[in-house]
Parts: sequence; structure tokens; C-alpha cells
Amino acid sequence: MSKIPLGPLELGFIAIYLVSLIGIGYWGMRARTENSLKDFYLAGSGVGFMVLVLTLYATQYSGNTLFAFTGKTFRIGYPWLMSVHFMTSIIVVYLVFAPKLHSLAKRENFITPSDFLEHRFAHRPYTVLASITMVLAIGNYLLAQLTSMGLLLQGITEFDDRTAFIAGVIILAVIMLVYENLGGFRAVAWTDMIQGGILMIGFIVLLFVVLDHFGGLSSSYELLKSSKPEKVSVPNAHMNRQWFSYIFVVGLGGALYPQAIQRIYAARSQKVLRNGVATMAFLPLTASLVAVLVGITALASPELSELSSADSDRVFSEVCRIIMGKSVLHRWLVVLLLAAVLAALMSTADSVLLSVSSMLTKDIYFRQINKNASQAKLTLIGKIISFIVVFIIASVAIYLQSLENKPTLVKLMNMKFDILMQLAPGFILGMHWRGMKANAPFWGLVCGLICIFTLYRVDTLTNWGIHAGIFGLIVNLLIVFIITKFSRGNISDKIL
Repeated sequence: MSKIPLGPLELGFIAIYLVSLIGIGYWGMRARTENSLKDFYLAGSGVGFMVLVLTLYATQYSGNTLFAFTGKTFRIGYPWLMSVHFMTSIIVVYLVFAPKLHSLAKRENFITPSDFLEHRFAHRPYTVLASITMVLAIGNYLLAQLTSMGLLLQGITEFDDRTAFIAGVIILAVIMLVYENLGGFRAVAWTDMIQGGILMIGFIVLLFVVLDHFGGLSSSYELLKSSKPEKVSVPNAHMNRQWFSYIFVVGLGGALYPQAIQRIYAARSQKVLRNGVATMAFLPLTASLVAVLVGITALASPELSELSSADSDRVFSEVCRIIMGKSVLHRWLVVLLLAAVLAALMSTADSVLLSVSSMLTKDIYFRQINKNASQAKLTLIGKIISFIVVFIIASVAIYLQSLENKPTLVKLMNMKFDILMQLAPGFILGMHWRGMKANAPFWGLVCGLICIFTLYRVDTLTNWGIHAGIFGLIVNLLIVFIITKFSRGNISDKIL
């Protein structure tokens, strides 16, 4: 594997940036108003427009965007433009349920996503299963971020690959744990605001240096047309099905990220939420589109012709390595890019960790084990759970990296969306369909999850280019409809 040769000065710059995040965590701890779950997980009364937009941006665009999206484009070519559309579809789904959910959350003091489900359906098995489902889905997402952290350090140091990977996972995970446990959501939102700004600048710098070195899109298109015409040809029927499948799956699954739902709760007002979501509709053009353009130019470059599809997640690292050799200016631009990568990884990982901790603390520990625990004790339990979760996920990341057949970052991304979209009947239909039976989403979720995990083993239907999550959701919705229309279960009369 090629290395990005950073020297002590460049590594020192990145180290200072990382240590500064701990300072922000301390600042967040000083700003807290009470030692409670609401203050720790939602920053008390909430956040304003700029913080909301940048924390959503930094959370939505992660290591997947820089590593996986460029890698996927390198494998399949122009058809990965679908990534711009499926990231935009998340915003469309937000508009369907977020404003009403925000009003309800402020009125009922929701903290975790499952607080809404408990309020709406009052069906304990569903609340528990939904919480576990979300934890497993975004635990998979956290795994992808920690894996990317290890790969990044692996590529910028001269240590052997395994030592560098383990060090990257551990060092960055510890820094994230420290500032998050100091300041909670407030520290995460403030660091996300800084990291979101760095990430946005990093995408612009990336596009500039890539087009400057590798040439414009027209020359890349002509090269691909002559050497790899299948990468620029009109998508076939299979690719079209996959395109629309991605838009549907990511739109639903991405809007139901637990960390995104908690940011809906945390918006200071309806105006802040609406303006923030409206602004987010344009931001895929600054992130997903840039990643696709970088992947296209890399695919057309003779300098990367030896890179195989199996190694495509390394495209971003290889591009940085090539650009660094041009001049001192380009070298420092790459250092800025690597800081943006760290911003993307850590801002997503810390948000995911905070959501996992809140759900395990309130939905599992408080509701199922100790209903008499004080707010201070619950906050402490949440911090302890964060350490345990990071230890487990980091161990899994290190183990998977030792395997010969490693899962790609896009594969990890697909799995979490397949799982999360099974919660759509509870959150989206439950918000608007007052007549839904209280037990219907529980059995729908059970059957939907069984369906997708069965399809992962069989692959027959998913070979059509349609995600397993769509088949699972169809089964899920059928069960919800049948139970609601033909059973004698209770209808929740909660006011929405």
C-alpha cells in the first residue's frame, strides 16, 4: 500500500487540531446548566441555526463520503451520480415528519428517538426492539468510522500497516471519548460546527487540486469513453433499478438516523429547524458531487491505472499522495484535506456514539432496569456505556481488518440503511396514521428484519439491483396493514 508521506511538522499540525477538540469538550462542560440527561444529550434548550446546519452537515457526510463514495465511483463510473440524489432524498423525508416531531418533542421533553415511539404506541416490546435495532444499525456505522480512522493513520505514517491501523483506531477513539464525555451534546455540536466548516472547505480544496492536477472533466470523459466505455455509458436496466433503490433506501434510512432525530429534537425552534433543513437540501452539491467528480478523474488517470477495484477504497489516499509531490503549497493543501477527513470521521463517530449511549441509558437501563435512578446517575451511566461501546466496536474493527475478505465501506453503509428503514412505519406512518394499532409496528419490524437478514444469505432477489431493505419494508408494511385492519389490538389514542 502506498503511503502519504507526512513529516513531523504536518503530523504535529494535525495533532494540535485533535487536542483542541478536548479543549472544546472542556468548554462544553463549563457551559452546562444542570447534570441531567436533557442537558448532556440535547444541550438543554437546544441549538441555533448555524450550529444545527453544520452539525447535520458534519454528521451526514462522513468517512464514507471521502473514502467510500470516491471508491464506488472508481468502480462503476458515472452511475454513482445517484449519490447526489439519494443524499438529497433524505431532506425530502425530513420534511414529511420532522416539523411535527419537533413540536411534539419540545412539548413532551423527548431525549431519545424511542421516546416518541413509547409516547405514540405505549408498546414496551416495540420500544425495546426499536432501540436495539437502532443501536445495532448505527453501531455498524460507528464501526465504519473507526475503520476509516485506522486506514487514515495507516496511510500517513511509516509504521507497519497493522500497528498503524490499531494506533489510529485507539488514539482517535480516545480523543473522541474524552471531549464527548466532558461536554456531551454541547461539545459534539460545537466540534461539529468547526469540523463541518473544515469539511466544507476541504471538499472545495479537494475539487480544486484534483482538477488542477488530473485535468478537467471533459478530458476525463474522453479518456474513459475510449478506454472504459462501460463507465460512461447509459445505465442499463439493472443500474436504473439500483439507482432508484438507493434513493428510496437512503432517503428513508438516512432520515431515521437516531443522531439526526435527536438533532430534530435539539433545534431551538420550528423556524430554526425549517431553515436548517431547507439549507441542507443544497449541501449534497458541496459533498457527494465533489466525491463523484474526484472518483471520475481518478478513474481516468493513467497514474492510477494499476489500482484494482478491490483496492478502490484507497482512491482518495492515492490521489492525495500524488498531489503532495507537486509543491510545498500542494503538500499543505493535502494536510488541510486530511484534517477535513478527520473532521468528517470524528464528527460522525461522536454523534453516533452519543446516540447509542443515550438509547442504552434511557431506553434500556432506565426503562427496563432502574426506573428510580437519578438524573446525575443516569448521566454517569451514559458516560460509562460510551467507553464500553467504543471498546467493543474498536475491537471488532481491528479484528475485521485482520481478515482477508474485508467488508467494503459501501457494504457497511448499505446494511445500516436496510435496517433503519424498517422503523419508517413507526416514525413516519405513526406520526400521520392515528388509527394504527399499537402492536402493528412491532410485528412489522420483526418480520421486516427477518426478511432482510434472510435475503443477505440468499441474494436471489437483491441481485435484481434492489436493496434487501425494500423487500423487508414491503413485508413490514403488509404486516402493519393486516394487523391494523383485521386484528383486535388496541389503537393508541395519544395526542400527536
